[in-house]
Amino acid sequence: MNNIKTEFSIKDLENLSGIKAHTIRIWEKRYNLFQPKRTDTNIRYYATESLQKILNVAFLNNNGYKISKISKLNYEDIASLVKEVAAKDLKSDDHSINDLKLAMLTFDQQLFSRTYNDLLTKKTFKEIFYDAFVPLLNEIGLLWQTDTITPAHEHFISTRIKQKILLNIEKSQDAPKNNCKKTFVFFLPENEIHDIGLLFINYKLINKGYDTLFLGQSIPTDNLTDLLKFFNEIIFISYFTVKPEKEHLASYLEDFYQKLLLNKDNELWILGYLVKHIDLEDLPKKVTPFLDIKELINNLQKLS
Repeated sequence: MNNIKTEFSIKDLENLSGIKAHTIRIWEKRYNLFQPKRTDTNIRYYATESLQKILNVAFLNNNGYKISKISKLNYEDIASLVKEVAAKDLKSDDHSINDLKLAMLTFDQQLFSRTYNDLLTKKTFKEIFYDAFVPLLNEIGLLWQTDTITPAHEHFISTRIKQKILLNIEKSQDAPKNNCKKTFVFFLPENEIHDIGLLFINYKLINKGYDTLFLGQSIPTDNLTDLLKFFNEIIFISYFTVKPEKEHLASYLEDFYQKLLLNKDNELWILGYLVKHIDLEDLPKKVTPFLDIKELINNLQKLS
C-alpha cells in the first residue's frame, strides 16, 4: 500500500509506547538506542523499525530489564528476548497489544492474524477480547485524539476485530437454548456507528442460549416500533459513544420510553462513554445503565 505511514515523530513514539519523548531522547544520546533521521528542515523522524524497537524496549523495561542492559542487544536479540519474556508471562498481554498496534499502523493483515492466532493458543476468545482487544480499542481513542493515527487505521483494526467476533458468533449459533422468554434487540442510535461492543455482547448472549436480534448501526427510534408487532418481551441494548449528543440524552431516553417501554414488558439497557453524562435520578423507568460489558453480562443472572 502506497499510503502506509512509514515516518513517525517522536511524539508518535511517545503516544504509542508510553515512553516520554524526553526519556527517548536521553536513551538516544546515552545509549545510542535509536538513530532518527531528519527532514530538510532538521526535524527528526523515525522509521517503522524504530517504532517496533521502542515498543519492544518499552515492553522489556516494563518487565524489569534495565535500559543499560537492553541497549547492549542488537535488534534481533531484543525481539527474541521479548518473545521469551512474553512466553513466560502468560498473564501479560502488553507484547500482543504492541503487535496489534504495529499491525494497525502498517496495515499488516498477516501480523494481525499471527498475533491473534498466537493468543488463541493461550486464551479463550472471551479472554482475548477483554485482555487484548478492549485495552487496544481504549488506547486507539487516545491515539486518534492526538493525531497519531487516522480513521483509516481505526477502521482497519476495527474491521478485523469485528471479523473475529462474527466468526465466533457463527460458531455459537448451535448453543442450547435457555428458558428465558425475552428477546434481546441490539441497535445503535441514529448516526452512531461504533458497534464492536454490541457485537461482543451479542456473541456472549447467543453463546448462553438467549434469543437475539442484531440490527446494528444508526437505527431511528421510530423504526424500532415495528418490532412490537412480533415480540412481547424485549430488552433493547444500545451503546452510546458519540450519539445522541449530551444535551439531547434526556429527551432521547424519554422519547424512547414513551414509544417502546411505556405500558409494555420491555426494557432498555445502555452502555458507553455517554452513560456517565446521564442524570441517573431522572432516568425513565425500565432504563438501566451499565458501566461496562462485564456488569451487563452479570446482570443476566437476574433474568428468569
